[in-house]
Amino acid sequence: MKQLDGAPIVGMIGGGQLARMTAEAATALGIGFRVLAATDTDPAAQVVRDVRIGSHEDREAVLAFAQGCDVVTFDHEHVPTDILKELAALGVEVRPSASALAHAQDKLHMRQALTKMGAPSPAWAKVETSDDVAKFAAENNWPVVLKTSRGGYDGKGVWVIDDVDQARAVMATPLAKNSLWLVEQFVPFVRELSAQVARSPHGQAVAYPVVQTKQTNGICTEVIAPAPGLSDELALKAQQIALRIAQELDVVGMLAVELFDTGDAIVVNELAMRPHNSGHWSIEGAVTSQFENHLRAVLDLPLGDPSTRSAAVVMVNVLGGTVGNLYSAYRHVFARDPELKVHLYGKEVKPGRKVGHVTLLGDNADELLVRGRHAADYFSGTINE
Repeated sequence: MKQLDGAPIVGMIGGGQLARMTAEAATALGIGFRVLAATDTDPAAQVVRDVRIGSHEDREAVLAFAQGCDVVTFDHEHVPTDILKELAALGVEVRPSASALAHAQDKLHMRQALTKMGAPSPAWAKVETSDDVAKFAAENNWPVVLKTSRGGYDGKGVWVIDDVDQARAVMATPLAKNSLWLVEQFVPFVRELSAQVARSPHGQAVAYPVVQTKQTNGICTEVIAPAPGLSDELALKAQQIALRIAQELDVVGMLAVELFDTGDAIVVNELAMRPHNSGHWSIEGAVTSQFENHLRAVLDLPLGDPSTRSAAVVMVNVLGGTVGNLYSAYRHVFARDPELKVHLYGKEVKPGRKVGHVTLLGDNADELLVRGRHAADYFSGTINE
């Protein structure tokens, strides 16, 4: 679908809520935006004009989708590397590249790269048997964290293991294709943080304020920007780590570095090379949202200011509950809190599923959290007044 004014077309593989929110930024920028969605009911497919239906694992579907795109990017990391390399060989701009994205696709590959560059990381090892896990624990203490190197997200593929019997039971689980077992030292953290940066092909990079995230059953449920009580020294260190990772791995677009805060140090947990749940606050809360800066970055445009628009910004995820018609909650939440900003993703409501988020700006993060939690709980049906 050609742009009449000659503006470029960005193709995003994946039709989830990240693509849906990126579409809003693309519309404002006046650029073409194409989505490869699995079904015509995917969140982005409901709102984007130029939608192609197909699997991200289908070589022919991906190659056909990329024809006519000026750049191809992603709302998830699951596209097979060989397909991305073929796209690049055909002259398609793939951002981030297959070699960069491999670090977000495979946790073992990521740990190897982070260790090589000296980024703060827990002790880790590749393991094949429960005896290997026990040997690692003998050197690093129980509990340990057992992970599949590929395929995990929102807490899936991650287990905190207390003993060898538990390791044996977990490792009886069949591994995903090309996946291996990875064990890591358990980090006794006081909270989780996220440091996001955007980086363009010619090397310009900007760092967003470091945020505090809250995980519930492996799913991000709350974000506070900037992270309250974080020292300037640790905040700067987190941003520098993220910027260095983006540079050394040659990431183009958004990079989220998930971190553990131990109280006096920070440790890298995982990476995501795309817009990220920890950055949804930036739509209303930053001068330039993560979605706009992702588009600017992959198009090699000058990047926008990532600063916050208020002293505090809070985002609370809306999780599926007993309310099937989410629109029915609008009258209450908007009347109760006219400053509330709501984003619903067009997903079928299922218990515990991320179906939207709410955002509030102000001076007091604690007060904003109370208001945000009320709205999210009303959408889920946890409360009814």
